[in-house]
Amino acid sequence: MSFSELGLSTKVLDAVTSAGYTTPTPIQAQAIPHVMQRRDVLGIAQTGTGKTAAFTLPMITLLEQGRARARMPRTLILEPTRELAAQVEENFIKYGINNKLSVALLIGGMSFGDQDVKITRGVDVLIATPGRLLDHYERGKLLLTGIEILVIDEADRMLDMGFIPDIERITKLVPFTRQTLFFTATMPAEITRITEQFLHNPVRIEASRPATAATTITQRLVASHGKDFEKRETLRRLITDAVDFNTAIVFANRKTEVANLHRSLLRHNFKAVALHGDLDQRARMAALDAFKTGDANILVASDVAARGLDIPDVSHVFNYDVPFHADDYVHRIGRTGRAGRLGAAFSIVTRHDEKMVAAIEKLIGQTIGWEGPRLSELPPSAASADDTDRPSSRGARGRESGRDRGRERGRAPLPERIERAGPLDRAAQEPRPRKRAGRAAADSAPFVREEMPRPMPSKRPERQPRRETEDDDRPVKGLGEHMPAFLMTSARKSTVK
Repeated sequence: MSFSELGLSTKVLDAVTSAGYTTPTPIQAQAIPHVMQRRDVLGIAQTGTGKTAAFTLPMITLLEQGRARARMPRTLILEPTRELAAQVEENFIKYGINNKLSVALLIGGMSFGDQDVKITRGVDVLIATPGRLLDHYERGKLLLTGIEILVIDEADRMLDMGFIPDIERITKLVPFTRQTLFFTATMPAEITRITEQFLHNPVRIEASRPATAATTITQRLVASHGKDFEKRETLRRLITDAVDFNTAIVFANRKTEVANLHRSLLRHNFKAVALHGDLDQRARMAALDAFKTGDANILVASDVAARGLDIPDVSHVFNYDVPFHADDYVHRIGRTGRAGRLGAAFSIVTRHDEKMVAAIEKLIGQTIGWEGPRLSELPPSAASADDTDRPSSRGARGRESGRDRGRERGRAPLPERIERAGPLDRAAQEPRPRKRAGRAAADSAPFVREEMPRPMPSKRPERQPRRETEDDDRPVKGLGEHMPAFLMTSARKSTVK
């Protein structure tokens, strides 16, 4: 099947041919005809199969007729991350080169004023992250009553990032008669629930079984000890020994670990850049541009780069940390082996990761082979004194703790040394006498703290018993026998005449 059989316009077909594509992927071949018929679509396909073009190409064809109005976009595409939104914008620019469509990008980290100017002029395609979209709506700068097509991309990632309440609110702001395109790689129970709420009689398209990895990816597990510097040594060895290495993405679970790994690779003369959520938008885009243009061949990233980023030449993926969620493993390794290319994915595994590896193998329905010895066959850990990049064993100011210094010198930690020494005698257990500083040796007698006598607490005066009347049953009239003090004072004579 070719793109000409899918009902796309001549302008779109020319743009696709200019981009070098001739044959649609399975998700594109099945989804595009239904989108052209204005049907709701639920697309399920593994990452790297061309889901973006599956809704971009038919949308451009449908938008050739009509005109955008000020502050009322015609179509809305929701993405979970800024990088994915920027990537979809690039696809619209590439495939819509022969069409005069206006595209606006609403993401965080960018100026509100520039985005307001584009919305005011009127846009055909609005690409946004949920948070920034609602910010513009609440400021009165945007109307969603003219939306004809709503696209929710990477829905499972929306669920992981907590965007589902925002998505539910946005769907109530757009017209009920809109066309909805819903794309995801996995189908958790919560995603199934919201598809029943958002979609109307949708066409379900499964290009592959949910949560499966591409068959073009070679997956391997690499055993390592749990110490950070040993894991970094293992990572450097894997990168150096990689076959047909072009570019690679190294994934870590935490942002701090991403920064540590980046510094470690730079220290060992690797060309690496870092990408994580704490970087501002300009730094994130600069890192991606350096990776795409070849200025750096290693991208150290958190899971912000695990979804949807289309970098075709990534040959290897290294999981420095095994992901906490099995679904994230599928998305991580999907950054390689895209569009039918070959790829390799290596995961560094310690004894603490065995349960997570078992969950991954259960999800993808296959057993992952080992590269080298298994965990049970791993030789004992040998502390290396030559490794100089151990940021995790240092304090906030870069100083190593006493326990780490003892380990580097070949000495056991203090509790272990005490345990090996055996029981101490009673004289050794008694504390040594403390000496006063600045005294002569003759006057250096043991210092004994003198206990100051504590002041005795003052006794509270005993409370006087209540005076009782002669007859308690008789009601008291007036003030009784008690005379208030203010009645006993003499009155002053007024001197005013």
